Amino acid sequence: MLASEIIAKYESFCPKELSMEGDISGIQIGRLDKEVKTLMLALDVRETTVQEAIEKNVDLLIVKHAPIFRPLKDLSATPQTDILLNLVKHDITVYVSHTNIDIVPDGLNDWFCDLLEIKQTEVLSPTKDGYGIGRIGEVAPMTFEDLAKKVKEVFQLDAVRLVSYRSSNPMIKRVAICGGSGQGFYKDALSKGADVYITGDIYYHTGQEILTNGLLAIDPGHHIEVLFVSKLAEKFKFWKEEECWNLTILESQALTNPFYHL
Repeated sequence: MLASEIIAKYESFCPKELSMEGDISGIQIGRLDKEVKTLMLALDVRETTVQEAIEKNVDLLIVKHAPIFRPLKDLSATPQTDILLNLVKHDITVYVSHTNIDIVPDGLNDWFCDLLEIKQTEVLSPTKDGYGIGRIGEVAPMTFEDLAKKVKEVFQLDAVRLVSYRSSNPMIKRVAICGGSGQGFYKDALSKGADVYITGDIYYHTGQEILTNGLLAIDPGHHIEVLFVSKLAEKFKFWKEEECWNLTILESQALTNPFYHL
């Protein structure tokens, strides 16, 4: 089957048009008229991902994080550009689904809420046409530290960063969450009455601002978005049965998280 057929089915669930302004979504490398026998889902496109795709004869990669995120000045051979050159050399098409999968109902932020048992959810920060990024809702009352332990356990992390001066361990009832690097939405979490905001890549000074404004936060890291892989694999396997696709669907096993804690 053609890449265009697979992408059309995906975009009927998660339209590119939901992406935030200026975001990168859609086909980024390769061509839509390519014959696809093997599809692989991945969070990132790194050298480990590309090597895995080559070894497994992957025709189409669907990823969350774009391999080309900033303008390129050239494609002369370097370790970074070799990632792109090897994709082209081996005729591997790459399709990116970035903030649209964060925004769409039954997308990444809703999957996070399911795992953390955040109920009665609503959009955290509106985007357009009734959609929005992030979610906020209610949890069974628990202490801040118990919520942090739950985040660590659910996402199988070796550590989480807590944004707190450790002066207290209050009870938590209302939680906001946004996958990826969502520190810019903490004021939305405040305005909607969150006790805690969960997001990745919180800067030092932003952490201080969050506390000064009366909010706590948990930073589980950007890589929790790897949930994208297994959850989309479930959807594609369902579509495969529904549409009778002759298609192999793989979940990337490549390690792409650049951080760990001692």
